[in-house]
Amino acid sequence: MRRRDFLAYVGVTAAAWPLAAHAQQEGPLRRIGLLETGDEADRYVQARLGAMRDGLAKLGWVEGRNVRFEHRFSTRDPDRRRIHADELVRLDPDVIAVAGGPAAKALLQRTQTIPIVFTSVGDPLAIGLLKNIARPEGNATGITSGYQSLGGKWLELLKEAAPRTARVALVFDAENINDQYFSVIDAAAEVLAVKAIPTPYRNAAELERAIDAFAAEPNGGLIILPPPPTPGHRESINQLALKHRLPTMYQSRYLPAEGGMMGYGADSDETYRTAASYIDRILRGAKINELPVQYPTKFELVINLKTAKAIGLDIPPTLIVRADELIQ
Repeated sequence: MRRRDFLAYVGVTAAAWPLAAHAQQEGPLRRIGLLETGDEADRYVQARLGAMRDGLAKLGWVEGRNVRFEHRFSTRDPDRRRIHADELVRLDPDVIAVAGGPAAKALLQRTQTIPIVFTSVGDPLAIGLLKNIARPEGNATGITSGYQSLGGKWLELLKEAAPRTARVALVFDAENINDQYFSVIDAAAEVLAVKAIPTPYRNAAELERAIDAFAAEPNGGLIILPPPPTPGHRESINQLALKHRLPTMYQSRYLPAEGGMMGYGADSDETYRTAASYIDRILRGAKINELPVQYPTKFELVINLKTAKAIGLDIPPTLIVRADELIQ
């Protein structure tokens, strides 16, 4: 081989070394299924998924390089949720991340072998996802969003913000009922002399009729139960609350930014980043029973003072100083 040909060969080979080493380091493309309860266009949903993808990227799992995501969005439709659960199980991914109790149950009805990491399910014991928090016995574990006792806290905060509140509508999507909070809210309502009224809806028309009927009597307030309503339904709730001058409490600290009066809940971004660490450990060989269910340790209160003012409500200073964020 002539010298210049040899040098050219060495140059090309050397240039290829980093690529070859990089490819070898990445290994096989792993697959992560994602079953999300919510609309793909919902910025709240996208923020949560962004936090999970960011968490995975920091742990070395980059989409298109060494991992592939299979997204499915149920948009709260039970039939669509079942179809998407079937699709993901047939794809046989390495792990499935799922948001919401109904979606998690749909997956567990279809597979007892694919590892499942759940989020935003409330209390997994209360809804029957598993029986052992410290050492999950099946194929599911996760990072939950709260405790049953949160229901009482939502009512207490709403009553403190609006002391004249004597009636509270518990607003929830009838197709995604999350009844784990009812008994806790009922107990708190008895202590606070508040009447709690379950208020289900299935569509925008039912939602409007239900809140209009509830608002026919005075001194009412709204607690919007999880999972968070769709963007359109959130907008309707906030408009109706403004129309009828009803204080509102959401289970998420993020939703007052859209016009709700108050929100109290865990940091969902942090929840999803923690879920990413569990996905990482499973991809690296960890077993489900080695990954205890984690509960949030920090809850934050957000108050939209602009909304409170619009409905004629002065938030007590004692509550304002305890808020983690005030929207002016």
